[in-house]
Amino acid sequence: MKHIKKYLIIILLLTTPNDLWAKNCTGKMFNPVTDVCWDCIFPISIGAASVDGPHKRHDTENFPSPVCVCPKPPAMQPTPGLAIGLWEAVRLTDVTTRPYCFTSLGGQEMLPENLSLQQNGIESSKSGEATYHVHWYHSPVNTMLNLMMDSLCVSGSAVGFDVAYMTEFDPLFHDDMLSFIINPEAILFANPIAQASCIADAIASAIYKPLDFLFWCAGSQGHLYPFTGNVNGGVSSIQITSLITEKFIAKLHRQMMLPITSGPEAICTSYPFPIIKKSQYRLQTVFPKVGSGKHACNAIGKTTILHEQFKKTPYIGEDFSYLIWRKRNCCML
Repeated sequence: MKHIKKYLIIILLLTTPNDLWAKNCTGKMFNPVTDVCWDCIFPISIGAASVDGPHKRHDTENFPSPVCVCPKPPAMQPTPGLAIGLWEAVRLTDVTTRPYCFTSLGGQEMLPENLSLQQNGIESSKSGEATYHVHWYHSPVNTMLNLMMDSLCVSGSAVGFDVAYMTEFDPLFHDDMLSFIINPEAILFANPIAQASCIADAIASAIYKPLDFLFWCAGSQGHLYPFTGNVNGGVSSIQITSLITEKFIAKLHRQMMLPITSGPEAICTSYPFPIIKKSQYRLQTVFPKVGSGKHACNAIGKTTILHEQFKKTPYIGEDFSYLIWRKRNCCML
């Protein structure tokens, strides 16, 4: 009788449709009010003087004087203004193992699986190997709500909610060898000395902020090279997906699609730069759980041990969403 039950169970498992066991796309619709950790906007600075929020978070170098002079359109005449600095929630990302799974749009799959141009991503808890897709949204929360800055100080031209980039259509993001087209210097960092130097970046990002001159390092997360969605040796899903988000930001910088917006040199205008400035970014988890409190928005490379608890749903929890905070210095004219 026991053997018959075993055989019946095996037959049931073998005849069950694959769709029943498939991991579904998960997520929720992004809410620009409740899903934003608003105290991550701090520190706010006027010149070199800054005001911290309830939690002391890292900051970048600010303009040394409260008064700045920049050209004012349309005549572009030099005009004095107020040098301010704050952190903006400017972008949103999905990091998922399922192609066309839009976590920030309620967990919707926009295209049937048989139309996918890429295979499903893989996450292995045993080997630590993972392959993910990334969706990059324009979500300028500060712009939509007209907070604190006039039109000359917003960091993005898009107002609203827009899907700006999908890695399903980018072959460079899924092939380490092919990605050498845009990051040939990766071979310079594939040695023990370059990798050991990332220990300093891990310590710096854990204590305060990452070291920008170690641009190939992602602190406690690992290494930014190559700029692909493939990682190995991961410890947790939050650590892995944080690293992939950071690698993707570095990739967009290399493609001259992201600017430097922080520091005295960016006071009048931001400018595209092919190397990531790690210190001007923070990551906040939005899904499966909204980040809040002291460890809500963390520097690139900061250890995830302090904020990764209870942020993965067992079995189905392979879809994540992050809000990208970016430091902005500008001359308010």
